[in-house]
Amino acid sequence: MSPQLNDKQNSPIRIGYSLSLTGPVAENTKAARLAHRLWEEDVNAKGGLLGRPVELMCIDDLGDASIVPGIYKQLLDGDKVDLVIGGYGTNTIKASLPVVMERNRLLIGLMGLGVNGDIQYENYFAMIPTGPDPNAALTEGFFELAAAQDPKPRTVALLTADAEFSKNPVLGARANAAKYGFDIIHEQTYPLSTQDFGPVIQQMKEIDADLLFLCSYLDDSKDLVRAIHDSSYRPKMVGGAMIGPQSAMVKTELGPLLNGFVNYECWMPVPKMDFPGVADVLRRYQQEAAARKVDELGFYVVPLAYAQLQVLEQAVRATGSLDDALLAKYCRGNAFDTVMGTISFGKGGEWTEPRVVQVQFQHVENGRLDTFRDSKVQVVVSPESYASGKLIYPYDPSK
Repeated sequence: MSPQLNDKQNSPIRIGYSLSLTGPVAENTKAARLAHRLWEEDVNAKGGLLGRPVELMCIDDLGDASIVPGIYKQLLDGDKVDLVIGGYGTNTIKASLPVVMERNRLLIGLMGLGVNGDIQYENYFAMIPTGPDPNAALTEGFFELAAAQDPKPRTVALLTADAEFSKNPVLGARANAAKYGFDIIHEQTYPLSTQDFGPVIQQMKEIDADLLFLCSYLDDSKDLVRAIHDSSYRPKMVGGAMIGPQSAMVKTELGPLLNGFVNYECWMPVPKMDFPGVADVLRRYQQEAAARKVDELGFYVVPLAYAQLQVLEQAVRATGSLDDALLAKYCRGNAFDTVMGTISFGKGGEWTEPRVVQVQFQHVENGRLDTFRDSKVQVVVSPESYASGKLIYPYDPSK
């Protein structure tokens, strides 16, 4: 055996990517980074891949999509990593795709909503449980639940942040409102810099729609919850596509103010989502989370981030190869057993079946972290296949 070949066999398989470890989504990306480290420990404890150790190379993209193409060019052309994975969120994954496509590389992106819808790059795979119609899947459960109430509510107001991330969920909300026979009587956006939502909620009260659909981001989600709680406006259902209530920090900060809100989640600690391995990964994650100052529960991002690398690992083991074309072909044609359950990919690299759940906060009495460790106050109300309880309707902030 030549020394060069021997060196290659002993050298690590390097997997490169970027994460927004600083910037507005840092809380979620830091949780993803820790989940990736746990996978790295696990895969190397099993002897690595193809007889070689595995090394993750993660670069901070600062939450700035404009520098992402340069990072991936450096990883692929300069560092010559063996494989890449996608970063976190729609904006950064989308920014990496042209570089990846030029080089015909495989990319599994984490929590990007509808990233590949217009492009249809055949070597892209989505690690987000929104299924074949990502925009609609995020919020369909919210509207489906509302439509099942008797008497059925009729009107909807859409209140959304004026930001890139809200565009796709709003498209989905409009489609779902039409599908389930609701009349959208008001649509309004607000600047992300908004801090006082009192006047906005007063305006919503005057419009008095039956349903108030919100697509909001971390700080504005918190301020909206407070403003609605302080107001006398009581829509029959409120929530939908809020980013924030999934986070341990937001749950503990708001505590009982969250009662009655209905919002999407990707995974919850309910019996029907106790997929093989997920409890152990979360246990280990939570042991390290406080010391690393990351989300102390990890429900939202950690199972998906770990599964992202499980898919790559299983494809490499099954093909015995690091060839991107072979790996992508395997991903297109096979199912993967992960901590997010069994996953298979369909059109555009999206999951063949959506697995988004709607959660209602019920009977939250305090903001202690332990209150949110299980599903007692975070009840999966949709879909029926994962439900752990019933919707409290209409919205009542005291329940």
